[in-house]
Amino acid sequence: MIGFLISIVVLAISLLIISKLPLGVDVDNPVIALVAGGIIGAFNGIWSLFPGWFTTTTAVISLGLIPLIGSIIVFGLTAMLIQGFRLRWGIGSAILGAIALSIVNSILVTILQSIGLIA
Repeated sequence: MIGFLISIVVLAISLLIISKLPLGVDVDNPVIALVAGGIIGAFNGIWSLFPGWFTTTTAVISLGLIPLIGSIIVFGLTAMLIQGFRLRWGIGSAILGAIALSIVNSILVTILQSIGLIA
């Protein structure tokens, strides 16, 4: 449970960073970012329910397109569900935002792992 809460906070910080980049992603305030991080984390948790061999096989066979499309869909659904989380340019912002979220989130997780805050 603590790991899920930490991932929500890291996702929220990632969303706040992404909203400052010129990608067409708008987040009104940190509370909206926390709620959006919780929804994105929940959707990503659903993807992790599939067996590891299935997710790895689909990622390898599709050259990473299926996980990318899944991330774009999750990003777009989150923007549709949350009032203060907007995609200015529609699908273009969803594509750029999903890619940027993946990169920024990976960097933050690596930093937190290197200083020992998460395993």
